[in-house]
Amino acid sequence: MVVEEIVLLNADDEAVGTAPKNTSHHRDTPYHLAFSCYVVDTEGRVLITRRALGKRTFPGVWTGSCCGHPAPGEGLRDAVLRRLKDELGMSDAVLTSVLPRFQYRAVAEDGTVENERCPVVRATVPANEAVHPNPDEVEDAEWWTWERCLELAARPEASPWYRLQLAELAPLGAPPDWPDAGPADLPPALAW
Repeated sequence: MVVEEIVLLNADDEAVGTAPKNTSHHRDTPYHLAFSCYVVDTEGRVLITRRALGKRTFPGVWTGSCCGHPAPGEGLRDAVLRRLKDELGMSDAVLTSVLPRFQYRAVAEDGTVENERCPVVRATVPANEAVHPNPDEVEDAEWWTWERCLELAARPEASPWYRLQLAELAPLGAPPDWPDAGPADLPPALAW
């Protein structure tokens, strides 16, 4: 069995090592590299997901389309496409860097900490794109209007990172209009 590793970061967002993902998320989670992705269809709807109830961290919360951790040496685009396939059964999308500087720290009810530099990416897909959620990762997946997404950000069933990301995404307008932030502000540890 392959052990999934996360990339550990220093305060300057430079890679300083790796650690096994499964044993790294606890009350003292080290600062590490991650990403979030919002799948947007050509009609402007956003794919919102509910994390599987069996997830160790933040089970059952509603959040963006998918998230994950780039493997050591893996670029952001490849990591996003890998997780879109693993979590949602989606094989192709046009990717755009939207919030390359996003980072956050959140504490779950059980005390588990998320502590991540977490660039946010938009994945654009055709309307009516088929979604095949992996039940180990996703409890539910639904296409929502942007207005409904904004309403979720005010509710406690939304993930902490979703609420923080929406605070930065809302001023950018509707998801199809989010500007391409480019790769320049990605952390040094992560290639586009």
